[in-house]
Amino acid sequence: MDLEGGGGGGAYTNPEKKKDSWRMVLTLAYQSLGVVYGDLSTSPLYVYKNTFAEDIEHSETNEEIYGVLSFVFWTLTLVPLLKYVFIVLRADDNGEGGTFALYSLLCRHARVGFLPNGQLADEELSTYKKMDGGGATPPSGGVAAASRIKLLLERHQVLQRLLLILALLGTCMVIGDGVLTPAISVFSAVSGLELSMSKEHHKYVEVPVACLILVILFALQHYGTHRVGFLFAPIVITWLLCISVIGVYNIFHWNPHVYQALSPYYMYKFLKKTQRGGWMSLGGILLCITGSEAMFADLGHFSQLSIQIAFTSMVYPSLILAYMGQAAYLSKHHIIESDYRIGFYVSVPEQIRWPVLAIAILAAVVGSQAVITGTFSIIKQCSSLSCFPRVKVIHTSSKVHGQIYIPEINWMLMMLCLAVTVGFRDTKRLGNASGLAVITVMLVTTCLMSLVIVLCWHKSIFSAVCFILFFGTIEALYFSASLIKFLEGAWVPIALSFIFMIIMYVWHYGTLKKYEFDIQNKISIDWLLSLGPNLGFVRVRGIGLIHTELVSGIPAIFSHFATNLPAFHQVLVFLCIKSVPVPYVHPEERFLVGRIGPKEYRVYRCIARYGYRDVHKDDLEFEKDLVCSIAEFIRSGASRTTMEQSDKSNDKMAVVGAGLQLCEEDADPSDTAGPSSSREIQSPVIRRKKVRFVLPESPHMDSSEREELQELMEAREAGMAFILGHADVRAKSGSGLIKRFVIDVGYDFLRRNCRGPAYAVSIPHASTLEVGMVYNV
Repeated sequence: MDLEGGGGGGAYTNPEKKKDSWRMVLTLAYQSLGVVYGDLSTSPLYVYKNTFAEDIEHSETNEEIYGVLSFVFWTLTLVPLLKYVFIVLRADDNGEGGTFALYSLLCRHARVGFLPNGQLADEELSTYKKMDGGGATPPSGGVAAASRIKLLLERHQVLQRLLLILALLGTCMVIGDGVLTPAISVFSAVSGLELSMSKEHHKYVEVPVACLILVILFALQHYGTHRVGFLFAPIVITWLLCISVIGVYNIFHWNPHVYQALSPYYMYKFLKKTQRGGWMSLGGILLCITGSEAMFADLGHFSQLSIQIAFTSMVYPSLILAYMGQAAYLSKHHIIESDYRIGFYVSVPEQIRWPVLAIAILAAVVGSQAVITGTFSIIKQCSSLSCFPRVKVIHTSSKVHGQIYIPEINWMLMMLCLAVTVGFRDTKRLGNASGLAVITVMLVTTCLMSLVIVLCWHKSIFSAVCFILFFGTIEALYFSASLIKFLEGAWVPIALSFIFMIIMYVWHYGTLKKYEFDIQNKISIDWLLSLGPNLGFVRVRGIGLIHTELVSGIPAIFSHFATNLPAFHQVLVFLCIKSVPVPYVHPEERFLVGRIGPKEYRVYRCIARYGYRDVHKDDLEFEKDLVCSIAEFIRSGASRTTMEQSDKSNDKMAVVGAGLQLCEEDADPSDTAGPSSSREIQSPVIRRKKVRFVLPESPHMDSSEREELQELMEAREAGMAFILGHADVRAKSGSGLIKRFVIDVGYDFLRRNCRGPAYAVSIPHASTLEVGMVYNV
């Protein structure tokens, strides 16, 4: 599953281009089978094997088997079908789903966000719309309840931090599941070899074969899946049809009366007879809903209706038939004539066991692929929202939205995945670990959804309480059954989540403290005005881009730079690249541009806004859009209307488009491919290009605007220099031991080993200036 938060790999459409036609919906439903349901559809491989006690083979009655089937049926019905398909899928954030989608909704409906550089202008974004519970007029009681909850959250910072920790916990468990799901899926699929080999041989074959498949899977990640993604849906459909046919065969051949086990009465009989052992076995039953979160996490790649159609028409009935078939077989085979534990393959007719094994391995690989890519996606979202150190994000496809590759995370996942596979060598302990990660993510979603019901949908508090009590009780029961197996494998997701939680919280805390230091030490506009038009120095040709996190004021790094170098560029741009709590920002709303000081100073502020799922352009495209947006600002009336206010405040900014009517692109002389219009560029730029301005012959443009545009053009032709701050963050004297350790050791280590700003990754070193500065936070 982006798992939670997500964006799994292999989606075939851009969410901005989704249509409501039935043909498109059915196409998306077909494609979702290969992306969303790969993990969920392979759960029959290991559910019964992880559920039954060691002595189930010697039981003389079918009460345990019927009880487990009843639990599986009602768990699949209540959690994936009722909770996700009919309720949670409606809580989308502009079509996006996942942990960060829910948290983003809450941040927009109450001021509980963790992004410190928010502006009122962000609320005017077209994607910043708030929910109203499906378009209906909210009842007055619901509005009053929402106001009370909102006031409570905004007044108590402790509640805001708890909400952040809750979101981070769900995210960390998703990352942990990215380690465990490939391991248990591939290992369970390969375990079919045990019925085709002697006991002496299969135990030496299963682990190496599983590890080999995992290594190949992770090694191929950097190629992306767009070349083989079209095979994903057929593989999963073949697998679902396969387990359905086997299930129907086993039902009619072994026990046609197994349908009686769908009665909830058998759950009561199961728990009454097995007591503590039955309660502990719920940790294995829980695995039947592994991957359910992917329906919500991958919502942005498809649509609500397409995911609902795929689950209700194909996935749900196939899984029910598969589990009923296994139960029918086991009800007539209480004594298995081998030393092997109960598994999926014992119920497969021997004549087709090898083909089924091959299909199962392919389905496990497809499901693992979606989980891995989903992990990449959730980490990218965390990084864009200042909750994870910056990492290198590679977009493996220019056509398939959301397919990304993060090298560092990929190899880390591979090593951890191999470690748990070799260390456990047992699907039961792998299942214990995976089950705890899955149910924790679901509990987090339930808690966040209860707040969304009140704050975003304006329903009554009673509705939210009913939701969290009903689904929370079910999930808490499974959570307790998983947690009790701490020493039998459940400690793995807890340990992984603890490590990732520390990394994320330390990075967020250090970033927040650094921003607070910038706010406290920023320079007033009066200081800049006192320098005069030349800023007291020689102005040289070119554009100087000064990177800052501030959305207002002049950063202290500017004065630090001014005291060490005697010259500035003829055009200065204070650039802030910020994230906003929305999934996407439309290109025409990307840039906020303003002027710092009078017009003759040639000093601008430019804020580039990105959503948590936005794709950051490469440096050439970004440079083009940045310069053209400043040109459009100069040409438009926004420049004249904000000039009078610039002496008192530099917060008056205008939203401008990229100004494409002013800009053209010329191919590099060494490029023989010829010129290309900037409108036609869909994929990352391959040929080196440069921007030139076509000054419009407009009678409404005065001479000063034309002169300013001409100077911007000359500065762009002269070149652009990037001035980056190299912050040395230190805990100020008198700080406590914990804070000194967090800042001086933890944050400093992460900062030194993370990537630079996304747009500056491929900037030539000759064009980059780093200004060192000590931050005492």
